[in-house]
Amino acid sequence: MLDFTTPYPSARLPVFARNLVATSHPLAAQAGLRMLAQGGNAVDAAIATAAAMTVCEPVSNGLGSDAFCILWDGQALHGLNASGRAPAAWTPDYFHRRYGTGARTPPKRGMDAVTVPGAVSAWAALSERFGRLPFADLMAPAAEIAERGYAVPVVVQRKWAAAVAELQGQPGFAGSFLPNGRAPQVGERFRFPAAARALRAIGDTRGAAFYQGEIAQAIARFSAAQGGSLTAADLAAHRPEWVTPLAQDYRGYSLHEIPPSGQGIAAQMALGMLQHFDLASLPPDGVAAQHLQIEAMKLAFADVYRYVAEPSSMAVTAAQMLDGAYLHSRARRIDMTQAQDFGPGNPARGGTIYLTAADERGMMVSFIQSNYMGFGSGCVEPSFGISLQNRGHGFSTDPAGPNPANLVAPGKRPFHTIIPAFLTKDGQPVMSFGVMGANMQPQGHVQTLVRMIDHGQNPQAACDAPRWRVNTGLDINVEAAMDPATVAGLRALGHHIGVIDDPYQDFGAGQFIWRLGDPGAEGYVAASDPRRDGQAVGF
Repeated sequence: MLDFTTPYPSARLPVFARNLVATSHPLAAQAGLRMLAQGGNAVDAAIATAAAMTVCEPVSNGLGSDAFCILWDGQALHGLNASGRAPAAWTPDYFHRRYGTGARTPPKRGMDAVTVPGAVSAWAALSERFGRLPFADLMAPAAEIAERGYAVPVVVQRKWAAAVAELQGQPGFAGSFLPNGRAPQVGERFRFPAAARALRAIGDTRGAAFYQGEIAQAIARFSAAQGGSLTAADLAAHRPEWVTPLAQDYRGYSLHEIPPSGQGIAAQMALGMLQHFDLASLPPDGVAAQHLQIEAMKLAFADVYRYVAEPSSMAVTAAQMLDGAYLHSRARRIDMTQAQDFGPGNPARGGTIYLTAADERGMMVSFIQSNYMGFGSGCVEPSFGISLQNRGHGFSTDPAGPNPANLVAPGKRPFHTIIPAFLTKDGQPVMSFGVMGANMQPQGHVQTLVRMIDHGQNPQAACDAPRWRVNTGLDINVEAAMDPATVAGLRALGHHIGVIDDPYQDFGAGQFIWRLGDPGAEGYVAASDPRRDGQAVGF
């Protein structure tokens, strides 16, 4: 049983309904709810919400994003990897010729940061396999928002204004995202008619225009004009991949994540270590509970940053990284009396938006899409408003780098940060959830799950609670709302702590839908993170 008290300051309360959508912008959540009201299912709602988010929160995602999904169709769990691959021209030599032999990664911005965008292919694949409504209907709310415009909310505006100095010189950026020569102000209307044109073409062709049609041709022309290597052939070759989510048991529940090249396995590894400690006996906001989770997360990241890449390139398998004996051996390295700087073990011996939707027939969807580092590459194809991600920056160009498996190659997927998640118990669905925000994502998964599973906190309370974030070495950040006694206790253990006053930075933002029982009777309870502009909505 969940505890529905509200122990932390928050502007949010849990939302109870039989049909729910939760994401970080209210208009996008309502776009999904509109599909449910029209007789659609949770997949229809998720697609409409995702499309609307490309317009409503362009700082975090766009039509040129990548995406992943885990969904419960009412009978079984399915995973979808719609991340894109490197252009055929990409090799380490390609980047060394362009940026010097000292370049360790592809650039952070510009066309040489852009891999094939996969988000639109995710929408089309989900609709074809599980959707109920016509695909064009799912694009309609987003297209209407783009045509009519919307008032820019507080958090989106902050992130928008912060990106201007770095990105205003990137091709197509100012023309699309700096109306009147600047970022929109809070409450100012932003219109995006080029994106509306793209959304309607995507809807009319079930996504084909993006990969084989007029949008693909426009992206290829734009890339060539900017000296990029992304071609129409690269776009036409893209296919999303249905995958089996990885599972990690924890206290009678199972956490499911998309397999590498994403970092979801980090959350599973950390929980696999934490199950060897009696967290339920510790105060949830006390020093010991927080220290244990921080150390487990650091151990998990040490392995993830060493080994995780496109699976065919990895020196170890996901199964080896999740091996119970191996994780127990890693757990034994945690010292309750001091913080440590861990290196990787040897398992071979053993920018983002998130949304979730659920319907009264039992379908639950966990969906994430991202342009990566705030407006992605900064490059925007102007005729269709395609804001292109910068996932290529996630590759290595150095064969002697810390993760050789992640070396760039033609047609290869880079290391990915975006991770949807799903929780089951005894093979049945419990919760679809995610926490967006770079490497904060698996850390957010661990912190919120421990609060719900070990301490019985309801999803909104677990979402509201102050968070920490592991950086490198002994360095961590904590939110200013964390108990000063806990902060002092962590410092005494040797953690190097930076206290962050801005709750909108660094600590991610989650959306959660927890199944209460029969979806048609008891329904669900949903939570939406107060660190963003969004909400959970339902009926």
